[in-house]
Amino acid sequence: MKRVIANGRILENGQLINRDILIEDGVVKKIASTIGSDSVDDVIDAQNNFVSSGLVDVHVHYRQPGQKQKETIKTGSMAAAHGGFTTVGAMPNLTPAPDSPENLNNVIKLNQKDGVVHIKQYATITTNRGGDELVDFPALKKAGAFAFSNDGNGIQKSSTMYESMQQAAKLDMAIVEHVQDDALTYGGVLNGGAAKRLGLKEMPWVSETAQAARDIILAEATGVHYHICHASSKHTVNIIRAAKKAGIHVTAEVTPHHLLLSDEDIKTDDPYYKMNPPLRGEDDRQALIQGLLDGTIDMIATDHAPHTKEDKAGSIATASFGITGSETAFNMLYTKFVKTGIFTLAQLINWMAEKPASVFKLTDAGRLEVGQPADIAIFDLDDPHKLEASEYLSKGINTPFTGETVYGQTVMTLVDGKVVYKK
Repeated sequence: MKRVIANGRILENGQLINRDILIEDGVVKKIASTIGSDSVDDVIDAQNNFVSSGLVDVHVHYRQPGQKQKETIKTGSMAAAHGGFTTVGAMPNLTPAPDSPENLNNVIKLNQKDGVVHIKQYATITTNRGGDELVDFPALKKAGAFAFSNDGNGIQKSSTMYESMQQAAKLDMAIVEHVQDDALTYGGVLNGGAAKRLGLKEMPWVSETAQAARDIILAEATGVHYHICHASSKHTVNIIRAAKKAGIHVTAEVTPHHLLLSDEDIKTDDPYYKMNPPLRGEDDRQALIQGLLDGTIDMIATDHAPHTKEDKAGSIATASFGITGSETAFNMLYTKFVKTGIFTLAQLINWMAEKPASVFKLTDAGRLEVGQPADIAIFDLDDPHKLEASEYLSKGINTPFTGETVYGQTVMTLVDGKVVYKK
């Protein structure tokens, strides 16, 4: 099948320029000022909107199998497509966990059957994503693991992390870590300022940074690619910066919510502001922004974590941790950072598409080029749109961004040249 995306604007050398795109059999065949519609099967009029490589999110939570009431592979991947994402990395906090080739294969088959975007599946580091019994790393790589993570749980025992890094390094695979020393969280749910204001328990920043420091030393010792999930503290940014200067193979991500919000935004006991790690101080938020700008932090990843309304009811003290992100990430970041001149559009696309693909060696994602799969998102950068919960395709509506007026709404998403979302 031949299809043309006409009258679009693409990024070239940091500038938006008018280009048409020819897609044939799911692959980008030509990008030119004008491509005729003769002998093509379909023409998509982009109506002067921004045509981009599909976005890449290396950190999402699809709750199937185990908690389909929160999200399914179908609803989660539809939400991703709604947000302009065409490739995602799905975390392994599932039941049963993908800790064996059999379990991993079963999830991969479900991803391929029900997913409308490309889903790369993480395997666990330890059996059932807990304790200290390591999984069979070579067998899980052979079975198709994207990388190894116990996301949601930090690895508490240093020897367990050290030995997992040794195994992953031999296989040229990444260890992707939720950095959290449980003994230093003290059962807390919020950063210090908000915790004091609302009379709730504090989760200190040191719970994150102390474990990140330990892991960076172990990464140096083993030579593994070590990736830090959802950095939240200025102290963590500082040690990542030092590690990179020392030549240690460390990469890191930051979430949209940690870039957009600080604990000063938590005015009431609202569980939609409860996530792990918690929103930190305004100085931490600024450090995260600076970390992106200077290359200390490599990419943006949503940590899309859907929950039921019941999970997010009541008090921050008792509600589940987590915030959705797939459907609000690009438009919120574009509105708050690109429209205000803090980031350029090219930087945002780099952090949300090109860099995650390159860091995780996804050669078939993150770039809008001839010969690449036609994984494409079309965004309306010009017209304002109010975020409404009724428009979300995720089962989860647990985000404080509902009601915001944004620019950059997704008009259409294509995966392998096929339309998987249309406004």
